[in-house]
Amino acid sequence: MISVLINGTAHELERAISVDELVQRMELGGKRIALERNGEIVPRSQFPQQMLADGDKLEIVVAVGGG
Repeated sequence: MISVLINGTAHELERAISVDELVQRMELGGKRIALERNGEIVPRSQFPQQMLADGDKLEIVVAVGGG
């Protein structure tokens, strides 16, 4: 088990997963998002390679369009 903080809320994961898998689990795939991991912006192209680790702090922002 690993523990990560996502937008200030603690989450337990059964194993280390990629940022990409986390985004899919949160049903954010295909949406315009910005993701910060431990204070560093993670480019979308790096989501599959970035593996979450115990204690990671993530901030995820979803872009909302409108007028």
